[in-house]
Amino acid sequence: MDFLNIINRLKLNRDLPDEDLKLLIDSAEANELLASAADEIRRKNYADEVYIRGLVEFSNICKNNCYYCGIRCSNAKAVRYRLSKEDILDCCSEGYELGFRTFVLQGGEDPHFTDEVMCDIISSIRNLYPDCAITLSVGERSKESYQAYFNAGANRFLLRHETATDDHYSRLHPDDLSLVNRKKCLFHLKEIGFQVGSGFMVDSPYQTTENLVADLRFLQELQPDMIGIGPFIRHEDTPFANFESGSLYKTLRLVSILRLMFPYALIPSTTALGTIHSQGREMGLRAGANVVMPNLSPKRVRELYMLYDNKISTDEEAAESVEKLKKKVESAGYRVVTARGDVKK
Repeated sequence: MDFLNIINRLKLNRDLPDEDLKLLIDSAEANELLASAADEIRRKNYADEVYIRGLVEFSNICKNNCYYCGIRCSNAKAVRYRLSKEDILDCCSEGYELGFRTFVLQGGEDPHFTDEVMCDIISSIRNLYPDCAITLSVGERSKESYQAYFNAGANRFLLRHETATDDHYSRLHPDDLSLVNRKKCLFHLKEIGFQVGSGFMVDSPYQTTENLVADLRFLQELQPDMIGIGPFIRHEDTPFANFESGSLYKTLRLVSILRLMFPYALIPSTTALGTIHSQGREMGLRAGANVVMPNLSPKRVRELYMLYDNKISTDEEAAESVEKLKKKVESAGYRVVTARGDVKK
């Protein structure tokens, strides 16, 4: 199989027919060629820069019951927590001193965090750190809520679509959640003016290669600024406890494909990659990713935000160990920069 020809066409056209995309997704023989092409494109647009985002996981309370998620509302074994506004501001203060210029506020869909509460937190961060980007990852809300967050000072929003195929979505989520609404939320965010991030799981239960191609097609329609993907990792206290976790190398191939299809996207090398392989995040960077998200959350809660089993929550994942993280990024051939890291278009 002439993988080099297929990859060169993808690099040139930022697109391929479905059959060629399926071939690349499923072919381990394409690993090195894909990573090399993706690295060439990421260096053309972002040189050797890797952007760091300070992640604040502010609540593991969630009203939703997604079948794959460790903080689903029916998981009675989860030890719940909720950070106060003061806790969140302390995290940002620590991160700012360490050089972070983007804060990512991520949490379950916790009813406590009403629009009023969220806007107060966002505006406080904006007033204290006018030079920083504020990213939210708080799930599905109304367009009016998103507009309020934007007006309060949030710049970016992460909302992974998880799968772009209706029947597959329904096998991962309960009936009160729908792909139609998830997509509507993403387009509302774009209309408002957010820099929008989406993404999907790789090797989630019941997923087919056709589902993954549909994910790529949806992202072409959405044209997000940020794309986050990671392997499915099971959690022992969910209905999917007996499913196998996802493939590291398939995920890396998809990172490379995404870099070639979306040359300017901000693509994180995710915690999930670092969880399934000790060198997973470095491998993600070599495959075309250009963002890492160390954890600014207080140590007392890091191990409680357990979306999946064995999630890394110490050492380089912790923001105070950012020097270790810098060395690991350098070992992969790149360089951590503390800029806001906006999309270069």
